[in-house]
Amino acid sequence: MQKFRNFKRSFSFQKRQGLPQSRFNERSEGNEFEEAIDVLCQQNRLNEAIELLHQIHRPSPRIYSTLIAACVRHRALQEGKMVHAHTKASKFVPRISISNRLLDLYSKCGSLDDAQKLFDEMIHRDLCSWNTMIAGYAKIGRLQQARKLFDEMPQRDNFSWNAAISGYVSHARPWEALELFRRMQNHESSNLNKFTLSSALAASAAIPCLRLGKEIHGYLTRTGLDSDEVVWSALLDLYGKCASLNEARGIFYKMEDKDVVSWTTMIHRCFEDGRKEEGFSLFRELMRSGIRPNEYTFAGVLNACAGHAAEHLGKEVHSYMVRIGYDPRSYAVSALVHLYSKCGNTENARRVFNQMPRPDLVSWTSLIAGYAQNGQPEKALWFFELLLRSGTKPDQVVFVGVLSACTHAGLVDKGLEYFHSIKEKHGLMHTADHYACVIDLLARSGRFKEAEDIIDKMPIKPDKFLWAALLGGCRIHGNLEVAERAANALFEIEPENPATYITLANIYANAGLWAEEARVRKGMESRGIVKKPGKSWIEIKRQVHAFLVGDTSHPKICDIHAFLGEISKKMKEEGYIPDINFVLHDVEEEQKEQNLVYHSEKLAVAFGIISTPPGTPIKVAEYFGTWVYMELWIKISSHFVSYSNYPIQDLHEMKRRWLLILKGMNTFMHQQLTASGSQSIFERISYLSHKHNNLQIPYSLVSLFRKCFETMIQSRKFEVSGCKKLHTLGTEFAWNYSNLTTTNNSTNTTTVNGALIEIFFRAKLRNYEG
Repeated sequence: MQKFRNFKRSFSFQKRQGLPQSRFNERSEGNEFEEAIDVLCQQNRLNEAIELLHQIHRPSPRIYSTLIAACVRHRALQEGKMVHAHTKASKFVPRISISNRLLDLYSKCGSLDDAQKLFDEMIHRDLCSWNTMIAGYAKIGRLQQARKLFDEMPQRDNFSWNAAISGYVSHARPWEALELFRRMQNHESSNLNKFTLSSALAASAAIPCLRLGKEIHGYLTRTGLDSDEVVWSALLDLYGKCASLNEARGIFYKMEDKDVVSWTTMIHRCFEDGRKEEGFSLFRELMRSGIRPNEYTFAGVLNACAGHAAEHLGKEVHSYMVRIGYDPRSYAVSALVHLYSKCGNTENARRVFNQMPRPDLVSWTSLIAGYAQNGQPEKALWFFELLLRSGTKPDQVVFVGVLSACTHAGLVDKGLEYFHSIKEKHGLMHTADHYACVIDLLARSGRFKEAEDIIDKMPIKPDKFLWAALLGGCRIHGNLEVAERAANALFEIEPENPATYITLANIYANAGLWAEEARVRKGMESRGIVKKPGKSWIEIKRQVHAFLVGDTSHPKICDIHAFLGEISKKMKEEGYIPDINFVLHDVEEEQKEQNLVYHSEKLAVAFGIISTPPGTPIKVAEYFGTWVYMELWIKISSHFVSYSNYPIQDLHEMKRRWLLILKGMNTFMHQQLTASGSQSIFERISYLSHKHNNLQIPYSLVSLFRKCFETMIQSRKFEVSGCKKLHTLGTEFAWNYSNLTTTNNSTNTTTVNGALIEIFFRAKLRNYEG
């Protein structure tokens, strides 16, 4: 009470200034309370105003109305309940207007149960009462209650119809929205306005149904309602979602006052429709228009750059963001991390990631996947452990990148540990992608029994990606039995996919089962299935160049062939023999080698080298590739190119599985590679192969023996006797490796011998007849 007296004295002094004394004395105490509460509400001192309410003997309707209105403005639910309780305690009988204000408060604060209780207690209700309840239920998605009230109300106005229709649209029930819209059209007292028609257009876009949308557009044109910006935005959204981009663009350019939402919608629609150049062109127009793009605009453009591997355009957008300033916590920054990771620029991805105050899960996932797919699995796993320590809860998507990293690093046991932790430690369900990754991990390492056990016990049906991963592992290790199971499953899922037929036929051919190989190819031909040729892309100076096997259409093809011919000649002079086991087996041996010479990715890499200055990263995207062979060719050919410092990156992945072992034994070989050190080297390699489960044929043996030879050169142990010891070591290792696996290892022995021949010829020791 003392607090009120102090406020009253202060307030009275302020109000007394400028007023005649006689007039002020005429004011009643009730009016002073009303004015005091008005001032407190205007000053956002709501609690003090409610405290003052308790000092009034019989508050007037105006006091209650003022307090409830202030509670609505501030969404102050608890304070509003206190005012409502005071009306009951003081036995105040509210008018409909005050009850409607309370309904509005409860509705806007999401307390629909309290609103419904008050609504049921109201003796008299007007149209506003019904509309408030319908709008409140529709807003939070309780559409059944909203529709029940809509059907029961004695009369309706445009707000009633619009609230019900927009509620259906907002909660993904477009058909009910259109059904109600049709009823409104046939209702005599209804009057379709821009809000009704915009909701109907949004429902047509959500289906999507272009015919219904055009009908509404026609009505808009006939009634003259098509000049409103709200309607323009709805039409733009309709034609964009219905893939009628030309109509959408026509609507867009008719809009006089385009805001950032309109620009963003139009730009995103271009990208979704595959019209990349139009999307980027519109974005440049937006930058010139003076309208500032928002984070959703940037995120959409950057994601489009990532989807099209257009890193240089993404860098332009990044530079523009830096110039105008951006929030490091926005969606756009996550999109930047995704862009650089997807384009293989993990250095920039990490730099942007480090600038984020608190990286979100999307950014963590993009960075981990970027490292995993670009030959840096160790960093991918390191960042995943960092993610766990940061307190961010991982989701199912991030584990796909983690399992992929384990596959690329050959960390089978670690990958299995992560796989089981998804459910046991993190409480997540395994997805089809998780199963496909772990089967790929096991199949590549030759652990087919464990792979089949997981397949037989998994609670979901294996998809084509899982079976394809299993079949790919069978091709590496020559496992016929499992290959047939995987191929038969793929024939049922996608019988028209040529990759399954070709892979199975090549597995039969490698095993010398020519009759089976012929049967598979004959079945493929009888079904009219034709393999699409491998295709590779490379972007030079913002122009994309595509290459097919044996392609001669490129304007620089003569220079490309001359370069490849020179490299091939030098490689053969040094004793290199291409591995043709991964080329189609229905062509002659000479044709196989010819196909490898003019492989699409070779053409792309060669064009990249001759078209760029030294030091330029060469990035090649491919569709159906012979990566087993191409990776080896790239590494070997780089020794003969004067620009041997080129970092050649594949946008999908660079398979560097051998790196862990080679790093581990580099120092050891320097110490042990002597004329008498062969056996100790073999023991060390065997130990490492068991420890890492990482020594996979044919990649690792080729790299292993080349590393041995390079170490000999560096340590000046270049004698013929040393190479003979190396030959003995290689033969012994190949046989021991064969005994450790259950699969056909004829390919392995061939690869070992090929590597040895390459080593001896490179050493110029042609006098050695081994």
